[in-house]
Amino acid sequence: MTIQRYNPQKILCDATEYNGIVYTAGQVATDLSQDVRGQTEQVLKAIDEVLAQAGTAKSKILSASIWLSDIRNREHMNKVWLAWVDPDNLPARATVEAKLADPRMLVEIAVICAK
Repeated sequence: MTIQRYNPQKILCDATEYNGIVYTAGQVATDLSQDVRGQTEQVLKAIDEVLAQAGTAKSKILSASIWLSDIRNREHMNKVWLAWVDPDNLPARATVEAKLADPRMLVEIAVICAK
């Protein structure tokens, strides 16, 4: 079986595909001046783009991992998440508080998606 890598960069690629499953890298906002809602919107848009490049979509997400720099932002992130996620195809999900790579980063999300 072939492994497909999407947008390889210096230390990672945006996604890898193997055996009909797409694994995204953790996506973060590019405009870190925004609040958690704005950053979450950016991250989910980036996920949409990566999944489209891999030939799949959010309705096929199997699992999501969400890291928040402050778990108290969970409710605000969830409002954006619920407006974005396919309500008929909710994935398994974990949300945890974590120290992210840049202190201005408020949210990072990675998904595993069927093709």
